[in-house]
Amino acid sequence: MNVPPDPFMAVDLTALKPASPFAAFESRDFRVYAAARLLATMAYQMQSVAVGFQIYDLTRDPLALGYVGLAQFLPIAGLSLASGHAADRFDRRGILVLCYLTSSLAALALFFLARSPSPNVPAIYAVLVLLGTVRAFQGPAGSSLLPSLVPTAHFQNAATWQSTLWQVGAIGGPSLGGLIYALWKAPAPVYLAASVALAAACAGLLAVRARTGRLEKKPPSLGTALAGLRYVFRKKVLLASISLDFVAVFLGGAVALLPIFATDVLHVGPQGFGLLRAAPAVGAGLMAVLLAFRPIGRHAGTKMLFCVGLFGLATVVFGLSHSFLLSLVALTVIGAADMVSVVVRMTLEQLATPPEMRGRVSAVNMVFVGASNELGELESGTLARLIGTVPTVVVGGLGTIAVVLLWGWLFPELRAVDRLEDTRATSEEDAAQKA
Repeated sequence: MNVPPDPFMAVDLTALKPASPFAAFESRDFRVYAAARLLATMAYQMQSVAVGFQIYDLTRDPLALGYVGLAQFLPIAGLSLASGHAADRFDRRGILVLCYLTSSLAALALFFLARSPSPNVPAIYAVLVLLGTVRAFQGPAGSSLLPSLVPTAHFQNAATWQSTLWQVGAIGGPSLGGLIYALWKAPAPVYLAASVALAAACAGLLAVRARTGRLEKKPPSLGTALAGLRYVFRKKVLLASISLDFVAVFLGGAVALLPIFATDVLHVGPQGFGLLRAAPAVGAGLMAVLLAFRPIGRHAGTKMLFCVGLFGLATVVFGLSHSFLLSLVALTVIGAADMVSVVVRMTLEQLATPPEMRGRVSAVNMVFVGASNELGELESGTLARLIGTVPTVVVGGLGTIAVVLLWGWLFPELRAVDRLEDTRATSEEDAAQKA
C-alpha cells in the first residue's frame, strides 16, 4: 500500500488557516474518528469517576487515590519506546481498534469486581495497570493518525475540534458517571456502561478508511526507538512546551483530590463530585470552541505562558474555597487556561515533527503528560496525607506560578513563538536533513 505524502511539505503557509470553523468535519474519516473518540472519552471519564470514588469509599486513604494514578502511569512510562515505535511501524488505525477492544474488556472486568460482595482493591489496581498499558499504545497512535484524516489546510482546525470533543466527553462522562453512581449507589453500572460505549467506539473505528501503513523504514533498533526522545531534546521549543505542561500539572493538579473535597470539604457527595470533575472540562470545552472560531494567532508562546500562570492562580483559589459555586468557577477557569496550553502544545508537536517520527514524538509527549497526571496524583495524595488536602492544593498552585516565571526565563524559544504555523518550516528542514 502506498504511503501518503507528507501533508506538511510544499504547502503555502497561508493555506493552513481554515476557511470555516467547521472545516475539519468536511472529511468523512474525521467525522467517524471524532465520534468514536467521543464515545471512548466519555467511557474513560465515567470509569475514572467510579474508580476514584470506589477506591476512596473502600479505603478512606488519600494515598490510595495516588496509587490509582501510579498504576496507570507505570505502564505508560515503561512502554513508551515500544508504543511510539509501533505507531510509526504499524497501521495506526489498527492499533486504536485493538486498544478500544481491550479497554472494553477491562471495563467489563471492573464490573464483575464491583459486583463482588467484598471488592478486591489489589485486583482493581491490576485492571488499572492493564488500562495503563492500553493507553501507552493508544496515545501515540491516535495523535499521529490525525494528520492522515484531514487535508493539510484543515489540520489546526481538526486538532482544535479534537480537543473540543475530548472536553465534551470529559464533561458528559464524569457527570453521567457521578449520576449513575448516585442513583444505583454502586460503581458496577458505571463500569458496564463504559464497556458498552468502548465496544461501540471500536466498531466505529472500523469504518475509518485511512491507512497509514509503515512510515519508519529503518530496521528496529535502540537508535530508532530513541529517535523521538532525541528529537524533542534537540528542539527546544518542543522541550519547553511539553515540560512546562508536565511541571505545571504535576504541581497544580487538584483533580486527584476531588473525592476528598467533595466528601470532606464541600460535602456534596458523588453527584457533586461528578460536577466538580466535569467543571475543568466545561471551561476547556468553551475555550476550545472559542479557539475554533478565533484561533490563537500571534504571540502563541507568550499566551501559553500566561494561561499556565492563570492555571496556577485558579488552583490556589480552588484550594482555599469552601463554596461549591466558587470551586466550580475556579475549576472551570483551570480547564479554560489549560486548553490554550494543550492547543499550542499539540500543534507544535505535529507541525514541527516529520511524519515518520510523529508516533515516537507523541509517545514522549504522552509520557510527560501521563507523568504530570498520574504521578501528580501520587504526589498530591502523598502530600495531602503529610500536610493536609487544602495546603497541598494551594502550595501546588503557587509552585505552578513560580514555574511559569522560571520557564519564561529558561526558554526564550517558547516566548519567541509567534504564529504556530511558522514552526512548520523547521520540520521541513529536519526532514530534508534526514533525507
